[in-house]
Amino acid sequence: MSSKAAPRPSRKTKKAKPKSAHNADEARSLVIITGLSGSGKLSALKAFEDLGYYAVDNMPIELVPRFAELIGESAMTTRAALVVDAREGQGLERFPTILKQIRRTLVTKVIYLEASDAALLRRFSETRRPHPLALEGRVAGAIESERKLLDPIRNVADVIIDTTNFNVHELRDHIQKRFSSGSSGKDLLISSLSFGYKNGVPLEADLVFDVRFLPNPHFKPEFRPLTGKHPKLVAYLNGFPQTQEFLDRVTGLLLYLLPHYIHEGKSYLTIGFGCTGGQHRSVMIAEEVGKRLEQEGYRVKTAHRDLVFGRAHRIKRKLGLF
Repeated sequence: MSSKAAPRPSRKTKKAKPKSAHNADEARSLVIITGLSGSGKLSALKAFEDLGYYAVDNMPIELVPRFAELIGESAMTTRAALVVDAREGQGLERFPTILKQIRRTLVTKVIYLEASDAALLRRFSETRRPHPLALEGRVAGAIESERKLLDPIRNVADVIIDTTNFNVHELRDHIQKRFSSGSSGKDLLISSLSFGYKNGVPLEADLVFDVRFLPNPHFKPEFRPLTGKHPKLVAYLNGFPQTQEFLDRVTGLLLYLLPHYIHEGKSYLTIGFGCTGGQHRSVMIAEEVGKRLEQEGYRVKTAHRDLVFGRAHRIKRKLGLF
């Protein structure tokens, strides 16, 4: 007597869920570098290339979605960085829409580079390269037009980096330290900047502290020719209790603020310390605050705007140039 085998339960075929930015392979990513001409986009791209990203400069915007698909499917290339900028012209209007499309399938980050008008004008003057939007060599007008053209892209950027105070090497170093897999979490680059109020407050300063409440060494003949870096002048200012209390309070405030700035995506912070001429008190304080922040693990660049200006001023006077 033969018996029929019991029928096997049918298996329902599971439909594959569409990929999204939430379930995409986190190891695969795309970085889009954009921003103002002269702000350092090519240097940033080279920094990502050094980090192992496949790098492409000036990709036509209509090819970006297909390029993102290839990164998502490639067995060899899993991370890529590309530059999209004003050379694309009016096609940039489609960028926000294209970005939404890409992010459905691939983790994508937009980095926007900018700089002050003065810095951009200086860079174009030094390199003698034409601005892509300049008509008849009017770079200033081209910079203004480019800011307006790129404003919609700036609004959707994940990270905005002001490169006004970066040189090429500092920018590449900043990119590599901030976006490497071994990031320390303290990758905000801090500029501790001294200045003199008689020459104006530096426009790039995010935070400004007035140290003119400290005794002025200028009125001591033995200290007048020295700078805030000289050990004798440092010892003189450190001898006042208000100097130490100010340093302690400012350092404590900054150590509270800096993690919050980092959390909000800020990549560069300029802290200004001002005295009357920018030669003595502000220089000493900027140096000391910079050292204290470095001891806490932050990257600090100390600069003295009017200390440099003062020396140049004296040299020009001796040469009879004014």
